[in-house]
Amino acid sequence: MEPRSDLLYILTELARALAIFVVAFYLYCRSPLFRPLKTEWLEPKARLSLYLFFSGIAIIGSHLGVWLPGGAVANTRAVGSTLAGILGGPSLGVLVGLTAGAHRVSLGGYSALAGAVATTLEGLMAGLVHLHFRRRGTPERLLDWKLAFGITFLGEVVHMGIVVLLARPLSEAIHLTQVIGPPMILANSAGAALFMTVVRDRQSVYDQVAAASSAHSLGIAARTLEILAKGFDATSARALAQVILEETAVGAVAVTDTVQVLAFVGQGSDHHGAGPIMSPLSRQAIDGNELVFKDGVKDHFVCPLHSGCPLDSVLVAPLRMEGTVLGTVQLYEPRGKRFRNMNRSLGEGLTALLSNQLLLARYQEQKSLLVVSELKLVQAQVNPHFLFNALNTIVAVLRKDSGRARELLIHLASFFRKNLKRQADLATLGEELEHVSAYLEIEKARFADRITVETEIDGSLLELKLPTFTLQPVVENAFKHGLSHMMKPGVARIRAYRQGAAALIEVEDNAGAYQDPGDQGGLGMRIVDKRIKNLMGTDFGLTISCVPQELTRVTIRVPIPEATA
Repeated sequence: MEPRSDLLYILTELARALAIFVVAFYLYCRSPLFRPLKTEWLEPKARLSLYLFFSGIAIIGSHLGVWLPGGAVANTRAVGSTLAGILGGPSLGVLVGLTAGAHRVSLGGYSALAGAVATTLEGLMAGLVHLHFRRRGTPERLLDWKLAFGITFLGEVVHMGIVVLLARPLSEAIHLTQVIGPPMILANSAGAALFMTVVRDRQSVYDQVAAASSAHSLGIAARTLEILAKGFDATSARALAQVILEETAVGAVAVTDTVQVLAFVGQGSDHHGAGPIMSPLSRQAIDGNELVFKDGVKDHFVCPLHSGCPLDSVLVAPLRMEGTVLGTVQLYEPRGKRFRNMNRSLGEGLTALLSNQLLLARYQEQKSLLVVSELKLVQAQVNPHFLFNALNTIVAVLRKDSGRARELLIHLASFFRKNLKRQADLATLGEELEHVSAYLEIEKARFADRITVETEIDGSLLELKLPTFTLQPVVENAFKHGLSHMMKPGVARIRAYRQGAAALIEVEDNAGAYQDPGDQGGLGMRIVDKRIKNLMGTDFGLTISCVPQELTRVTIRVPIPEATA
């Protein structure tokens, strides 16, 4: 066949080459070798993949071109070197350009050297654009088809200029650029843009899968948190399996502990169900603390219970808590239905999510138990002698004033009733003051006129939340270790006021006999300080100041919520 120089013919032939490229682009972008949307896509292995692919594209571009008299060729070689530079940077762009250029020189022709130089320069130009966007922190812009079109367009214009500069004779070089310039500029630019369009289409698919996976994960997380908060048993396992089945739409879901199948829902439930673990895959996942996957293509799930079981693929993922396997979550698909990558990825992430929720549930349970233990410990700190002293005081008052004795009995009963019934984690300042007032009425009766109690409370703080049993241990410490030993009149003061975004509650006495919280007598106060810090932050808690024989002041600092600030 005689060489042709007709512009329309050249453009048509180059378009045919691009059609082949588009197929190659699509297949390559779907392969695991090309992952430009992942962080590791420019690691050495990925760079090698890019080099081999785009060098092949550039070399094939020369062979699929239109040969002209004198060994010149209208080609789509620039697609390879330009895209290599855009995606891999200057070094990769130049390397692909040199490889394709050396091959072009080997084919001969008066424009071969000019073509080789131009191809290498186009790879370098595209690589510099790559560096520019990487340094600006916007590498995602490199995948814009308009950018690829513009860079390749400019590169091919430069290509034509190099042909004029290097190819000889000059008249033939100028004529050549007039013939091949427009179709090559258009075809190569369109080819680079088409590649980026394929990449963006793949990105849209990835984004849709990721969004669907995230939506399913959030749905499962929201629906399973309350379930797992009740514990990990047969009841919660069945509810958990049903939620996962609905959210993932797989064929079946099973949940096991390390010995039993706790729940099985979906296809195959006529013969699968609660009972001892029979599947060796489950045992492998539990004993090896590893994820087990049978894809239904190369490896198949073989049901140990029924030869007619419809299930053919399975993902068995261990549930862990602090490194210990508690059981498994198993996702099944039936024969003839492909186990989707989204469901596999979702299943792998799901077990981490559920493991964290189990750990959170365990933490909340331990926290609740700790709160109960601390409350019981504070309750136990009530001095048994207080009861005996109170009863003795009431007996003494009864001889003189039966009405007053009756009031003190009511206060004593109220004090112990509140002591025994207060199980909530938090109480209001008003409730704390009411509890303390019963204690103070008895102590004032016991010491008659020797002790005076003064209170100064900001009424707007009465609804302020405090850990339960915050005030009583502090007030009791003031009486037990200070005021009760005084020979002179004693004064106890309780104040509550605002200081910025915090509330300060002061319990003060004029004994000045500070009891070190490090010894047994201050255990209740140490628990109060610890609970405030745990619930409200380390910026809050108790501080104690003392002037011996004059003053002891315990200051309780707690935050004021914005709604009441």
